[in-house]
Amino acid sequence: MILYYTGTGNSRYAAELLGHRLNDTVRDCTPFIQGGTTPRFHSVTPWVFVCPTYAWQIPHIFADFLTRCHFSGSRQAYFVMTCGGEIHNAPETNRKLCTRLGLEYMGTAEIVMPENYIALFSTPNSAEEVNHILAAAVPALEQTAAAIESGCPVTEPKPTVFGKFMTYIVNPIFYATCVHDRAFTVDDSCIGCGKCATLCPMNNIELQGGKPRWNGHCTHCMACISYCPKAAIAYGKKKAAPAGSTPARPIGRQTDNHNFQINHRKTTE
Repeated sequence: MILYYTGTGNSRYAAELLGHRLNDTVRDCTPFIQGGTTPRFHSVTPWVFVCPTYAWQIPHIFADFLTRCHFSGSRQAYFVMTCGGEIHNAPETNRKLCTRLGLEYMGTAEIVMPENYIALFSTPNSAEEVNHILAAAVPALEQTAAAIESGCPVTEPKPTVFGKFMTYIVNPIFYATCVHDRAFTVDDSCIGCGKCATLCPMNNIELQGGKPRWNGHCTHCMACISYCPKAAIAYGKKKAAPAGSTPARPIGRQTDNHNFQINHRKTTE
């Protein structure tokens, strides 16, 4: 079974492609996270956890969710991390997480996708650039699927001293100093549709007077700013483009246009 967490769509894209290639079930974990539930999952196929990279680890919100879950059936677990550049020493932390879950760690695949962390980095400037990056990601996803299908470990990036610094030192500092919602603003083009509140995995957004209000529990998934149909939301001075006006931004809408036929194997939850 493939379980994924996504904010802007990159990891959904990867999860659905893997699901299509492996003919396996694909589940979005956000509804479970929003509901605070403790799911019981059963699968006869290996577990594949797909997620973005937040400060060179898997998102804390996803790791916390996985530790609440109960997994039966297969004992093998693979991680697939989408990123704008590199995941550094994240595989080490994933191996430790697997031990806590009582699963056999089979490796972490690094999949470079279009950058979408609007808060700090520049995103692609054109649909052509997005499509070029997506096309380059497909062979890596195919190789990952082949390893999973054969029961072999996936190829991981080698750990480095610099990677250790980024994963173990920068990550907690980044969460403590950068991951907050104080820089989010909304302008008068907001139509009060509530999509931002519906998508927020932290249930951190509520509408007041027809406009979103952030309540201090953000995880910087960027779903709200990326999916706003009027590009009414900004983070500091940065905005995403309105839906349909620039296909390359946000990445989530771009990848949503790639429709894969998913054939589900029998699993229970």
